[in-house]
Amino acid sequence: MDAIVKNFPQAAESDRPSQKEAEDAVRVLLRWAGDDPQREGLLDTPARVAKAYRELFSGYDLNPEDVLGRTFEEVSGYDDMVLVRDIPFYSHCEHHMVPIIGKAHVAYLPNGRVLGLSKIARVIEIFGRRLQTQEAMTAQIANAIDDTLRPRGVAVMIDAEHMCMAMRGVQKQGSTTLTTTFTGAFKADPAEQVRFMSMVRGR
Repeated sequence: MDAIVKNFPQAAESDRPSQKEAEDAVRVLLRWAGDDPQREGLLDTPARVAKAYRELFSGYDLNPEDVLGRTFEEVSGYDDMVLVRDIPFYSHCEHHMVPIIGKAHVAYLPNGRVLGLSKIARVIEIFGRRLQTQEAMTAQIANAIDDTLRPRGVAVMIDAEHMCMAMRGVQKQGSTTLTTTFTGAFKADPAEQVRFMSMVRGR
């Protein structure tokens, strides 16, 4: 898990601004946008935004190793692919801090142990609720499962729409970005990659 920690340096709790400092920063942004933080409709907005940020970026307070630590060994000899597909997630682009909305598909080849299926969704939630690039998030999910479970291989595909492309800049609504990461047997065997892709697409 050291690689994951290094890829995502987190600020110490003591380095975090206070609630008041966070709310003051929102007031500055409201003024920068051209509005009046003192008007009735915006009086409670700084507190609401600070509270929302705690939820939207709660992944910084969670460790994927804690979620993935419990595994099951009673698998009756099952050693074929385990795939959880169409896991919805919401993240935020680290460049513009606007939403990334998509679905993740995660598979692994067991090596004597399996995960509870909800654990995979929880890991996606942890990494999604941080400022992200889609490429980094794809690799972080795969590395977290690979490092903790030690399966024969992990495959991750993310298909997402980036609001930094839809709402601003080129403003191309509906375009999505697809990223994949493969480890172990998935990386070594193109046939396993094809099988993963076919299962994700339901064929």
